[in-house]
Amino acid sequence: MVTERPRESRRGEIDAIVERKAGGVTETRDAAEKYTVVGAASRRTFANWVTPIAEHFVCHRNDMPDTDADSWTVSLAGEVDGELAMADLREEHPTVAVAHTMVCAGNGRGHHRPETGSVQWGFEAAGTAFWTGAPLESILRAHGVTAPDGKWLTAVGGDRSDGEDVFARSIPLAKAFDDCILAWEMNGRALPREHGYPVRLIVPGWYGVNSVKWVEELRVADSMVVEGSLDRPGEHAFWQQRAYRIHPAGIEPASNETVETVDTWAQLDGAVEHPYAFDATVMSVIGRPDGESPVTPRLDGTIDVRGVAWAGDDAVERVEVSTDAGESWDDATLFGPEYAGAWRLFRYEWDAEPGRHALLSRATDERGRRQPSRISEPEAWRDALEADEFPWNEGGYAANACEPNAVTVDVRSRDEEGSFG
Repeated sequence: MVTERPRESRRGEIDAIVERKAGGVTETRDAAEKYTVVGAASRRTFANWVTPIAEHFVCHRNDMPDTDADSWTVSLAGEVDGELAMADLREEHPTVAVAHTMVCAGNGRGHHRPETGSVQWGFEAAGTAFWTGAPLESILRAHGVTAPDGKWLTAVGGDRSDGEDVFARSIPLAKAFDDCILAWEMNGRALPREHGYPVRLIVPGWYGVNSVKWVEELRVADSMVVEGSLDRPGEHAFWQQRAYRIHPAGIEPASNETVETVDTWAQLDGAVEHPYAFDATVMSVIGRPDGESPVTPRLDGTIDVRGVAWAGDDAVERVEVSTDAGESWDDATLFGPEYAGAWRLFRYEWDAEPGRHALLSRATDERGRRQPSRISEPEAWRDALEADEFPWNEGGYAANACEPNAVTVDVRSRDEEGSFG
């Protein structure tokens, strides 16, 4: 049975990661003291398109395995058979780089009231990096898989639990063929240990839990992972069928072998009972100004507001900014690189008056789905989206409300700036 017993080793992992990342991240509260979790230390991370490794969040539940690239192998199972050494991945398949916005499915959990889950993220569990590796399509075709045909790919992580569970996640084989890779580099460097060294799955545009670290097995089958579906002892399906499911309090979701709809928002809108956290919901964060110190307008009276917005498998269509706590909204401008599965930069020229202001941003995706204003009360559930709310859920997953991520900014006049001379 999967447990949430405190894990003493997490303390040492967190301290070592924070030291390696040299102040770019800070520890996030984990009520269960089970997870190793650090997130971006500053809003300024979200004013840039590429997230430095030093500022990229980390989240995992089990101890990091001892790994060595020279001896590490990835087993192929189910409807494929074989074993991949790291040298095979590098030498026998194309090498590609994908830009991917990695977002923890629990990002925003800390805004749920009453509190839910153990890791109390605000907005800091997101980052965009370039990931380099071999396309899954190339690997699978080389082993006789020629088409997705409604099948599923299950990735198993090499991290060992203190109980009987196996960390396994399933994605549609069609998604694997489309844009997924087995990655061994992050931002041009070998994967850091905490990010999955020597190899991890990258599922562009989808929540980070699907991008399994320390991959040791890939399995092609007709269904998602269900209990007993792996050729190994232990509990197999918890992380697919129970955890990372979006549901009201007191519900134990039923297992499914397959679902027709993987779009998370469409599932929330009724397509799937107790949705799975697959692709990321539309979201935005203001990175600058960061609210840490007063700001002074430029000579023309404006302040440059910048941030990032993402929408999973979908494109960001629009970003709006409010400088009066949501009373009114103006369009921001999207700019910079435009890659599927990666966030967009936005900017807004704010004609600022002295005083204290609450700044908000909200993004809309190409399907017309806009960030809701707030997180609902627990009893709202299915009616929440129609009420401009994100449904409170027991795991605190996929939250994308804009009001909880407001930044309070003190604007001083240019005369005040001079008085500090």
